[in-house]
Amino acid sequence: MKVTVKDCLSLEVFKDAKVVAGTKNLSGRVKSVSVLESADLNEIRSYLTHEGELILSAFFNVKDDENRQIDIVRTLAEGGTAALVLFYVGTVVPALSKELLMTADRVGLPILVMPNNKDIKYADVIKQFMENMLYGDNFGNRLISNTIFHLLNFEKHSNFQAAVREAAINNDFQLIILSEDFNPILSIETRHKATIQDAISLGRERDVEKSAVYTMIDVNGVLTYWGPVMINGEKHFMFIVDNEDSYSAGEITKLAEIIELAMGMWKYTPERDARAEFIKALRRGNKSLAYTLKEEAGINGESLLSVFFARGIEQGDGFKILSKFEKEHDLGIMKITEGEETYGMIMNTRPQGEELLSVKRASCISLFNKLKEEKTVRIFHVTGLDGIEGAADAYRLISESWSFVQNVFPYKRVFTKYELALVSNCINIQLQGGYVKKNYMELLEPFKEAKENKGRQLLETLETFVLDAGMNSAKTSEFMGIHTNTVQYRLKKINEVLDVEITGNRVIPGLTIALALKRLERVVR
Repeated sequence: MKVTVKDCLSLEVFKDAKVVAGTKNLSGRVKSVSVLESADLNEIRSYLTHEGELILSAFFNVKDDENRQIDIVRTLAEGGTAALVLFYVGTVVPALSKELLMTADRVGLPILVMPNNKDIKYADVIKQFMENMLYGDNFGNRLISNTIFHLLNFEKHSNFQAAVREAAINNDFQLIILSEDFNPILSIETRHKATIQDAISLGRERDVEKSAVYTMIDVNGVLTYWGPVMINGEKHFMFIVDNEDSYSAGEITKLAEIIELAMGMWKYTPERDARAEFIKALRRGNKSLAYTLKEEAGINGESLLSVFFARGIEQGDGFKILSKFEKEHDLGIMKITEGEETYGMIMNTRPQGEELLSVKRASCISLFNKLKEEKTVRIFHVTGLDGIEGAADAYRLISESWSFVQNVFPYKRVFTKYELALVSNCINIQLQGGYVKKNYMELLEPFKEAKENKGRQLLETLETFVLDAGMNSAKTSEFMGIHTNTVQYRLKKINEVLDVEITGNRVIPGLTIALALKRLERVVR
């Protein structure tokens, strides 16, 4: 809601206030109110200057320093302060100097002097100002009555969408309804100053899904009000755009309540969330349905870079990291969240050459590594896809492997297609049993011929060296809690027991599968 300095002067608390400087700028907009509690200019610049702010002060900290008072006036004006309201002039500050008033006129900062009355407190101004911002004089009049008129005009309109569109056009607001996964399912747009995607990104950053009340978010100068809404028993999100900043927060909240009631009266059923259904189709391996949905969901199969399954990112800053990543790398992320599980895909937003695609795929890897900084997070992803077919195959690989791959690689938090493919193959070998499994397990038989304790130590060292430490002796030492020299000694003994160089190109693939099978056997048992 637009409130100017001149509007503030009409409040009861300002009835005896005097405008002593900056009279030409009384039409400046006031967005908020704050109290000046510092005399340090750098602190004022960093923490206390915001465009359109009404600053309250008595100059307690600089009451005897006229030059500092003038510097503060300049600093506030530079920061876009709407007006400075001074209290207790004549008691705290004996008088305002001509130089200060001339400076305020020159920089265009209105100064309002309150009556020298100790009974008038900062809180009185803040209370009346906030009441005016929340419940402006026109509360309940034009916006509410006009919206009700259009929303409930059952004779003219055939459905809720048509009714709310006319209400929005006639009352200068916009309405967007999102699924629980933040995918748009109803869009009533009457202006195009900012994109829906920009608004969604900021909404995620502000954690609107965790708020039970309406939250105001400024999207590149466009005011949006976000809140949860239940439609047919399912949670959705609704944000309303005040095109001209004409309404108070209280009016917008009331408008949202009326729209929610109208949905019920119209028996409005949202269209399906095509993007969420697309991801679900891929998860189920239903490629034909995915192809059917891709146009509706606005997806180009060639733009798919990565699919992922994550556990634990709904806690902490996981979703904020995803939103920041989208902005910084010009990529799109689609996701659905079910409890602690999040399924998603990363898409290119524009066609690019192979070199740039390689960079984009690398940025996906960096995203997953950033998410894993939260120790409880686990990420399973396949990056580098061949269209919709490849995405469906990737989800199948993740689905059949994710619960086992953690047992084979217990120290990892991010699992790529390489770990997933290895474990998937091991699962198939385990299920088939027979000759193939026997061949691999016999590679480890020499350890049984060694003394029991020695054989167990050597096999444990080999497992850690190959599966956990990436064949790095120092990391093996760290994981096992033994000295590096001990690791080197055991690796030498392992070479002797197996009668091969274990790091050889023709040796390590078979050993890796054999060791992974051994760890899987422990889980199955």
